[in-house]
Amino acid sequence: MTGIRPMATGELDAVAGLAWSALSLDAGEAGALVTHLAAPPPDRDWAALVTPDMDGVAFVSTSATTPGAGHVDLLAVHPAARGHGLGKALVHAAEDWLHDRDVHEVRLAGNPPCYAWPGVDVRYTPAVCLAESLGYQRYRTAWNMTVDLTALPTAQEPDLARLAEAGVELHSAHDPGDRASVAGFVRDHWNDSWAWEVEQSTGCHYAVRDGEILGFAAWGTRPGWFGPMGTAEQSRGLGVGRVLLRRCLNDQAATGQREAQIAWVGPIHFYARAIGARVERVFWSFRRSLTDPGLPETEES
Repeated sequence: MTGIRPMATGELDAVAGLAWSALSLDAGEAGALVTHLAAPPPDRDWAALVTPDMDGVAFVSTSATTPGAGHVDLLAVHPAARGHGLGKALVHAAEDWLHDRDVHEVRLAGNPPCYAWPGVDVRYTPAVCLAESLGYQRYRTAWNMTVDLTALPTAQEPDLARLAEAGVELHSAHDPGDRASVAGFVRDHWNDSWAWEVEQSTGCHYAVRDGEILGFAAWGTRPGWFGPMGTAEQSRGLGVGRVLLRRCLNDQAATGQREAQIAWVGPIHFYARAIGARVERVFWSFRRSLTDPGLPETEES
């Protein structure tokens, strides 16, 4: 299809409206999702490719962590325009855009730290079918968990008493200097992606002992989402993570939220036991080599 082009300045609202119409499972946050993808870290090479009639869009970006890899971050086609090959055309346009930037492997998967979802939500069945029809291979499964904020455990006193006895202090990172210190801790112990998310988050809590940060938890990098969270290896076993998690969720509940999504979860058992969270959204990640469609080119990450 000819005429697919980068989104122009001033068209973000129109793209947000398209996403609201197309993303039936995410209509409540579609506008915020588009705004989020349009404000990635400053070093990211990205574009939003739109169809001539503004009835389809593909957000696309290069990977900052995997040389030669690129991502289709979001694909949306208006319901009234489906069945005419727009999704296929947008994926091909995204591949061409990435190929021009020396990308050899295209992924339909989250590109941390600024991403829509970890992969393709399996409930968006047409997107799964499109990926398979274009020769993309599934290589990873991820999931989000959901927690009922109206039924959070309230008995935190034993945890708080144990931390106080161990000399652990709990703080909220409201001050920019505190937020920068937490981001530096996260960067040193994990990665730049999580540090960027901490800097972008609505709220952040952290634990300190003898002037040293032990762990952190953040929320609001996306509306309704919790994460990331982490505890330094030498501090695990104190219950720091459980307390910080609950402090963040209480903040979210105080805003009027009734549910929160825990994004791209690793330790399912921890969240299920600590707050009664449940696995709800499952995502498949797909990839295709542009030089050899039958063989992945990069290591899974």
